[in-house]
This record gives sequence, C-alpha cells and structure tokens, in this order.
Amino acid sequence: MKAAGLGAYYTDHGVGVYPQAAAGWPFNASVLAVKGDPIADLQEDLAAEQKARATYEKLIDLCADDPDVVDPLRFLREREVVHFQRFGEALRGVQDKLAEKRFFMNDNNCMNNNMMQNNMSNNDCGCRK
Repeated sequence: MKAAGLGAYYTDHGVGVYPQAAAGWPFNASVLAVKGDPIADLQEDLAAEQKARATYEKLIDLCADDPDVVDPLRFLREREVVHFQRFGEALRGVQDKLAEKRFFMNDNNCMNNNMMQNNMSNNDCGCRK
C-alpha cells in the first residue's frame, strides 16, 4: 500500500484478514473491524451476529401478520443465532489455547555437548533427543 501511495489512508492490520479487490485495492467498508487480535475480532463477530438477530426480530414484529415474510425472517434469525454460537465456540477455543502454559528451553551448553560427542546415545547433560 505504501508503494501505491496509500499508506496515509489505510492502516496496517498486522496478521488480521483484511479483504482486497482483485486489483489489490483494499476493500473499504465500515462493517469491517479487523484488528489482527483473535479475541477482539471474534468479539466483533459476536456483536455483529447479535445486531443482525435483533434486526430480524424487529422486522418479524413489524410483519407479524404476513407469514410469507415472517417465515424467511425467522430462518435468518435462527441462522444468526447459530453463527453466534459457532463464534462463541471459536472464542472459547482461542482463549483456551492462549491460556495454555508453554515451556521453552534453550540450553546452549547441552546443545554444544551433544554436537561435540560422536556417540549421540551418551547424553551427559540430560537433554532429551
């Protein structure tokens, strides 16, 4: 974007998914709120589904006397509820993954000892292979 002279008009979204046109121009819409943070992005998705559900409920209330209109609106409302549930499951999965404890070891002495030994089965430093 900077090479095209658009750096001043668009923000860098990091690792977030940010759609663009086939020609490479960024898609500009106020409904996209991509931050590159999975928690923030999933929360935004959850909110969008709830807003859509509320809109369908209002429309159902307005058209309560016309079943040809109400039935498709009920289907669409139910679809938003299912989407909300799936995004909620995804959010819980991401939160669980981020909460996992990770252990990283970097023991240079151990690595150097192993590299210097001809017999790799003789492991004096206690490192796992």
